[in-house]
Amino acid sequence: MIFAALTIFPELFSDFKRYGIVGRAVKNNIIKIKTYNIRDFAKGKHKITDDRPYGGGYGMVMKPEPLAEAIRTAKKNLQTAKTILLTPQGKPFNQQTAITLSAEKEIIFLCGRYEGVDERIYANFIDEEISIGDFVLTGGEIPAMAAIDAITRLLPESLGCKNSADNDTFSDNLIEYAHYTRPQIFEGKKTPDILLSGNHQAIENWRLENALKRTFLKRFDMLKTRNFSDKEIKILKNWQADIQKLIDGNGK
Repeated sequence: MIFAALTIFPELFSDFKRYGIVGRAVKNNIIKIKTYNIRDFAKGKHKITDDRPYGGGYGMVMKPEPLAEAIRTAKKNLQTAKTILLTPQGKPFNQQTAITLSAEKEIIFLCGRYEGVDERIYANFIDEEISIGDFVLTGGEIPAMAAIDAITRLLPESLGCKNSADNDTFSDNLIEYAHYTRPQIFEGKKTPDILLSGNHQAIENWRLENALKRTFLKRFDMLKTRNFSDKEIKILKNWQADIQKLIDGNGK
């Protein structure tokens, strides 16, 4: 898979593509990450990529000419690529978005800066707008890296363990179950005995209930749209019975 980042700070991607899972995927030729410096496509001595907005107002706006040329150049090299703008006004990026985009062969990320990009770029050059959250950053580079990271770990052979991505938080619309490692006892807190039992079915059952419990407590909204399995419904009914006992015994 090939990613291209159009940015005025290509240096920001240098270490990103050298380390961790992304770095290993680059080394193993699972992905390639190309960068295009938008300044290279700007005219004049000073290679200006921004200007004051028409109509007045605060801040600067990214000029359309260098952006258009940068996108056209990237598209010449990546002819099947989807062009995505990272912007706060885009649709929320989530795990399903990552799964969908992992099926692409090529993706171009346009990293905006300042107050945004000229509206004519939105209209004529962008296939999709994505936001990584309802907050404002100084540029689209960090969101682009986040999207590349999330997509990369879904690609075959990018993770050391084949099933790691399948068990991640959000992969099944549940928060992931709690993890424990050595030592068995840390500052008086014990690892649950069930995880040391060697009973794989019991461990699987514990992990499912623990994932449901953590999702209920931390992200109840995720459960509202979930299609529960028979095993999950049984767990919830057991909770219901236990809660009813608490209610019935209240004050007694």
